[in-house]
Amino acid sequence: MNQSSNALQLAQLLVNAQQQQQPVEHLESALWPKDRAEAYATQEHILQLRGATVGGWKVGAKDATGQAQGSPLPANCLFASGQHFAPKRYAPAGLELEIAFRLGREFKPREQPYSEAEVLAAVDGMTATMEVVSSRFAELPHDAPLLQLADLLNHGALVVGEFVPYDKNFNFLQPSLNLSFAGRNITPAVAANPAGDPRRLLSWLVNHHTQQGHSLAAGLVITTGSYTGMYFANQAGELRGQIEGLPALSLHLD
Repeated sequence: MNQSSNALQLAQLLVNAQQQQQPVEHLESALWPKDRAEAYATQEHILQLRGATVGGWKVGAKDATGQAQGSPLPANCLFASGQHFAPKRYAPAGLELEIAFRLGREFKPREQPYSEAEVLAAVDGMTATMEVVSSRFAELPHDAPLLQLADLLNHGALVVGEFVPYDKNFNFLQPSLNLSFAGRNITPAVAANPAGDPRRLLSWLVNHHTQQGHSLAAGLVITTGSYTGMYFANQAGELRGQIEGLPALSLHLD
């Protein structure tokens, strides 16, 4: 099998699992992505097979100096605050509180990479988001990061708060926040993004896109990783969160 055939076959398996709500129990080793390029190719096939348009991106990194990675988000998986979700559709549902950005201009392919200053100058909005993390595999493949990358980085759904103007002086390293589920406080003792300042991920996304000959449209929701870790809900309830300086938001599992 060639790389393109592998990526398409894996994408079809993941789309079937999502549509039929039957997670993949076993994946033959031949279909595992060989590298990041094949994982990203699988992402593209998934969106094509689902007939989905791109409404945003999720980007992240394991630590403050680590390599960034990302995934497109299907537009029909983005929701306003207050959305209700059926837990069984996303089981097990991991819940995260994040910050997202919006770029006010399109970035087109060019020979020279875009600098961080150019990208940050284009940021025109920011908001809080809540991601529902959900794998298409029966067990989240913690030891196989390329499988997670291929599987849209375990994306299930994204609840997007109200955007406010970008504030370059915002405390992006350790913002004050609160998070509760079913009336119980689940705010971590220390709230921090593993990528450090998440704004560094924006220039990676722009260059990841444009260096492959694609334009990155203006106005996409770009969510940048969890400040609270991942909380697995084992009951129905409302997740409520607020990052100081940004509008509050919520979602319901019922």
